[in-house]
Amino acid sequence: MKNNKKSSNELRPEYDFDYSKAVRGKYYRKLLDEGSNVVILDPDIFKAFRDSSAVNEALRSLLQLTRSTERLTKRSSGRAKKLRAA
Repeated sequence: MKNNKKSSNELRPEYDFDYSKAVRGKYYRKLLDEGSNVVILDPDIFKAFRDSSAVNEALRSLLQLTRSTERLTKRSSGRAKKLRAA
């Protein structure tokens, strides 16, 4: 087997891309309309997190905080008042 020592910058002839026909954000609207697991972050949020695991960690912390304080923010069903009145 021959060992081809081509430069890593060279592409095969069949990979001749015509970037003049490229469309920026071609699938962006489709992703928004159909939904996906891809989330578009605003630039200020993007700067705050180094990668997807940092975003996931922050969101998990927020969920945990929400769950732990949920019982504090729910309105009373009035059951306690009924029990005290009896």
